Amino acid sequence: MDFWPEFLASTWGKEFVAGGIGGMAGIVSGYPLDTLRIRMQQPPTLALSTAGAAAIARRPTSAIGLLRSILASEGPSALYRGMGAPLASVTFQNAMVFQVYAILSRAFDSNSTNEPPSYQSVALSGIGTGALQSLLLSPVELVKIKLQLQMVGNKSHQSCRLGPIEMAKEIIRKEGIPGLYRGLLITVLRDAPAHGVYFWSYEYAREQLHPGCRKGGQESLGTMLLAGGLAGVASWIFCYPLDVVKSRLQAQSKPQAHQPSPKYLGIVDCFRKSVQEEGVSVLFRGLGTAVTRAFVVNGAIFVAYESALRSLVNGNQRLTMEDT
Repeated sequence: MDFWPEFLASTWGKEFVAGGIGGMAGIVSGYPLDTLRIRMQQPPTLALSTAGAAAIARRPTSAIGLLRSILASEGPSALYRGMGAPLASVTFQNAMVFQVYAILSRAFDSNSTNEPPSYQSVALSGIGTGALQSLLLSPVELVKIKLQLQMVGNKSHQSCRLGPIEMAKEIIRKEGIPGLYRGLLITVLRDAPAHGVYFWSYEYAREQLHPGCRKGGQESLGTMLLAGGLAGVASWIFCYPLDVVKSRLQAQSKPQAHQPSPKYLGIVDCFRKSVQEEGVSVLFRGLGTAVTRAFVVNGAIFVAYESALRSLVNGNQRLTMEDT
């Protein structure tokens, strides 16, 4: 079977279904690690000492230590706080990402109709896809980050915590619709090149693991899992410093009347202050958690996506864990 021509032939509805399934698999499998990543990226907070003076609150420096602290002070549910926001939008988001990527990859490589797109076309298509999907992803990630950070460390006030819809309404009430797009520029700067690396790495890795599979589509589930995981790791390593800055900028709120200005005044200012106060290593804080999550999530995404799409397009095609 020439998978690419069939992949792109009248499968719009099937693309959306497969993309949604893949996205949901990724969210559910990696959300606790995502919460740890967001927590580790934040600057130290001020807390009152026993003498009443302000002091820097101590935070576990390792992912394991932070996990134990969250479980002890907030309970297991804190690891999934805010999951409703990305889960609710992930079907459309992932369907759009994979469909736009497929269309662009053919548009950039229009001279070849019976061969898979070139690696250059794959990278350019990924960049375009990442830029476009940022328009949808930026508000979702803003709400998610706010939910993951609200009332950190306080287990006794769970009834005061907002849900995804309430949080979005609160942002709109205080800042208007533009408030939902705080961090859009840094999201585009992160996601456009990262998606180029992401799709290029996946296509390259699967071809190296199973030569000829880009045209025939006969790779095993194990190949999809490993190639997807490696692609996720490569893209996160590439964009991680920008992700740290994005998380810090989106964690801020627009100051109301008589409130002080936010700590970070923009992308460059956030880079500068973060490095000055916490060292260059702050730009890579939580990277280990992020790449672990990236491998799990993106392996799950590509296995679910490829399996669902091929099942929808070719109902009798079987996938195995071992190459034959």
